Amino acid sequence: MERILLARHAESDFSVRTALNGDPSIEGGSLTPAGREQAEALGMLLRDDPIDLCATTEFRRTRETADIVLAGRDVPRLVVAELNDIRFGSFEGGLLSDYRTWASAAGPADACPGGGESRVVAAGRFARGYRVLLARTEATVLAVTHGLAIRYLLSALIERDPTAVVEAVPYAEPYRFSAAQLERGVARLETWCQSPVFAT
Repeated sequence: MERILLARHAESDFSVRTALNGDPSIEGGSLTPAGREQAEALGMLLRDDPIDLCATTEFRRTRETADIVLAGRDVPRLVVAELNDIRFGSFEGGLLSDYRTWASAAGPADACPGGGESRVVAAGRFARGYRVLLARTEATVLAVTHGLAIRYLLSALIERDPTAVVEAVPYAEPYRFSAAQLERGVARLETWCQSPVFAT
């Protein structure tokens, strides 16, 4: 891989309800009408970019976004489960605000109640997913994934460690990075995972 085009999925029906969905086996997650418009706009922003491979996660909202973005283009697909959203455990299907209350008080290695993931486990998984893409031979990869996976990478690229509660990533907006930039961000995430402490 030489270059990555990274985007969060467009708005889904979970998004408008501020409902959490970290389990790809849960039904739902279709894009809203606004989400489809966001995906169409992303497609227009990327229409002059050569795209040799499109990576999505196991979630419907990422696949639907990619379908709209790449409409009319013959681009191979790859599902990278390591870039799935964090597993929310007992917060699955609940409100984002309730999860954020827990997250603000929990440490990076504290597993989410009910079988969910800790933030450090999720960060390590995201790093592995990005390494899957770095190892690809295709020159330009479009990756449609989730807010936390993108926010952790964006923070790493400006030499900041994850925080207990993260700033939201806009829907369906492109970020362009070279393979060298992605490698640098992933390496910082991996280093953080060895001795995780939230930045303040």
